[in-house]
Amino acid sequence: MNKLTTALLCAATVMLCACAGPSRAYKTQLQGYIAAKNFDGAAKAVEAAKQKEYSKKNSLLYYLDHGTVLHDGGKYRDSEYDFDTAERRMDELYTKSLHRTAGTFLINDNTTEYAGAPHERALLNVFRSLNYIFLGQLDDAAVEARKVTFYLDHLREARGPSFNYKDDAFAQYLSAMIFEDAGKADDARISLANAMKSYEDYAAHFATPVPADGPAKREYASKGEVVFLHYNGMAPAKVSRTFQVAWDRALLAVSQSNDSEAQGANYKNALMAGITGNAITVAYPEYEDMPFLIKSSEIETSSSTVPTALVENISAIAKDELNNQVAAQRLRMITRATIKFVLAKYAQNTAKQKSATLGFLAGLVVNAVTAATEVADTRSWAALPAEIRMARVMLPPGKYDLKVNFKDSFGNIIAGDILKNVTVSRGKRTYLHYRTAQ
Repeated sequence: MNKLTTALLCAATVMLCACAGPSRAYKTQLQGYIAAKNFDGAAKAVEAAKQKEYSKKNSLLYYLDHGTVLHDGGKYRDSEYDFDTAERRMDELYTKSLHRTAGTFLINDNTTEYAGAPHERALLNVFRSLNYIFLGQLDDAAVEARKVTFYLDHLREARGPSFNYKDDAFAQYLSAMIFEDAGKADDARISLANAMKSYEDYAAHFATPVPADGPAKREYASKGEVVFLHYNGMAPAKVSRTFQVAWDRALLAVSQSNDSEAQGANYKNALMAGITGNAITVAYPEYEDMPFLIKSSEIETSSSTVPTALVENISAIAKDELNNQVAAQRLRMITRATIKFVLAKYAQNTAKQKSATLGFLAGLVVNAVTAATEVADTRSWAALPAEIRMARVMLPPGKYDLKVNFKDSFGNIIAGDILKNVTVSRGKRTYLHYRTAQ
């Protein structure tokens, strides 16, 4: 077997050993724990899956998922450790993700360390802000709010009007409230203005209306405010799909590419040998929804019932972001698949010239290589909710038992709970959260 075939076999071994991130079956299991509100069980499941489902190359996803279920279960300090680790790792990987090696290109994107998507980066600081709010550390929450608004300032500048997601409306809205709570009026005003502008884009692209509450802070007078956040559903799961590209179009794509693999001597020698084909199979990622029944919710007090409103459609944002990514990288995907096909066939033909048996064995190897390595990158922050809903309720100071109702798509109440001993203070906000996934 020649050196090229051996190299391809090694590439296949690397690919088959490399973890492509949490599987769909694992995500379904995680959803079951969260739906049952067994957050300790969810945390233990993530810990048990650290090696099998995550691996070293997906350590960022491990800390994101583990931090999320700890947050859901009220273990905010432990969650904060995970999110802090995730943020530092995300920052380290951001620059590295821009510089891929030629060998990495030839295999697939799963062999690189996962660095996170833009909306995941923003939501990381959102959850860190909320962790600090629930720990009663308002100054630290304001630090996280400032970090996310700084990140979003740069995101807007980098992306411009061609992207639907160029700011995070909910992150800005929450930051405005946090800044206001911390007495930072100018920061609150700027974040609120950015939130309202961004919600106009959300309404157009992500089926998320501009919040009816308007200004971040209502007139408190003699009352306080309850801010109820409902994390609902599970974020969609990425799956690998394929499409076919005709041979002539595939070669045209390679000729338009500036990638070093396409300029390599092995690839040129293979083409000189007259390698041809009918079509090239190209893998790409796509999101599939994780089904959930609860579609809305409401907070019920002794005097009124306040419905939650959708404030962050994470599923819609994630799908839009992925569609943009696939469109932008289509040429790269086709080029990668074509180069692998050509080199694999060249290795097979070279071996066949030495002996029919060796050619047969080489054919098995290269076919296994191309099948194993042409798999889309299906990694994402699995434990995120599909959406975040919010209700804001003004109440006189005191302690309350607040009823929460959860409804299906027909408006029928299908589940509920009581939030006991909720303290409302004059002129202040009390933040609450609740996680559902059923």
